[in-house]
Amino acid sequence: MLKDKERILSLAEKSVRAIMQKFTPQELPPAGRFHYHQSVFLMGAYDVYKITKKQEYLEYIIAYFNNIIDENGNFEYRREELDTLQVGFLLFDLFEITQDQRYVIALKKLAAMIDTLNMTTEYGFWHKDKYPYQMWLDGLFMAGPFMLRAAKFFHRPELIQQVLYQERLMRKHMFDSTTGLPYHAWDEKRQQPWANEETGCSPEFWGRSVGWYGAALHDILTELEGGEYGQHHLEQSIREYVESILAFKDSQKHVWYQIVDKGEREDNWIESSSTALYIYTIAKAISKGYISTEFESVLDDALTGMIKEFIVEEEVIAHLNGICIGTSAGVYDYYVNRPQSEDDLHGVGTYLFALMACYHLQIEE
Repeated sequence: MLKDKERILSLAEKSVRAIMQKFTPQELPPAGRFHYHQSVFLMGAYDVYKITKKQEYLEYIIAYFNNIIDENGNFEYRREELDTLQVGFLLFDLFEITQDQRYVIALKKLAAMIDTLNMTTEYGFWHKDKYPYQMWLDGLFMAGPFMLRAAKFFHRPELIQQVLYQERLMRKHMFDSTTGLPYHAWDEKRQQPWANEETGCSPEFWGRSVGWYGAALHDILTELEGGEYGQHHLEQSIREYVESILAFKDSQKHVWYQIVDKGEREDNWIESSSTALYIYTIAKAISKGYISTEFESVLDDALTGMIKEFIVEEEVIAHLNGICIGTSAGVYDYYVNRPQSEDDLHGVGTYLFALMACYHLQIEE
């Protein structure tokens, strides 16, 4: 499967078309909001556009942002959430394409938001104001790449070290030494019912949050390529991360579980968005030389497994199943009882990330 570029690209286009047929840009859920669910899908669609050059994909992406951002660069967004920053990432590229000054105005507002974020006593970003003194793995992906792009675009080099510091805090507080995996969330004040009294960590390794962290490691390194900022330890972090997640891949289905390390439990279930994020990170790590090409065989198994277990393919579109809906931090029963959905946007978006990472891996060989 890994070597069949045409097949990989065809699957990607079918998933993009499935969403475009189901929703106008204005209807992308949650409709009318500047939200990372939409952005993750649009980033995946943009990756497909860059290969195919099909203008319908680009026009759809631009139409989403133009529906949200008015003629003066105003838009409604949640200033107290790290997730908001992730939505702005595409605006850097869209400005280069369109030279639309509204996008710069919007980017300035988002970059200014960074200085207003609440922090732990060690200056770690709260994930959201409604989650005080909590750091979540998701936040590194949601904020990190945007902040690094903003550092270059707005000449704010201090943001680079701020991102690297956020990752160091996560590594300090949120990792389990036995499995090598990071916990979903950390509560500095130990006030949440899920917080471990000694460590402050949530008790489980939730699949998608672990996936966001791995994807963030790669994306941070990509944004910092060509510079010396003390980021190279992250290359070793990716190597260790890949080894840790591969230890928990299902040996028969070659995909991963909602709770990563508890695949033997009957009420646990295989989950597609986390599987996609792991595939993305492994493919990118091989491509960049962070890990050996010997990992291509397990990557091929995982890609084949993801398509077999989660994709329902039709003639011109395809659907992705087994996606956990949006999820907060919690205990085991909370995670395994979360509803699953079809074609949820952060599922389709991460699936597109995975497909295109595998597609590019073959080009670069």
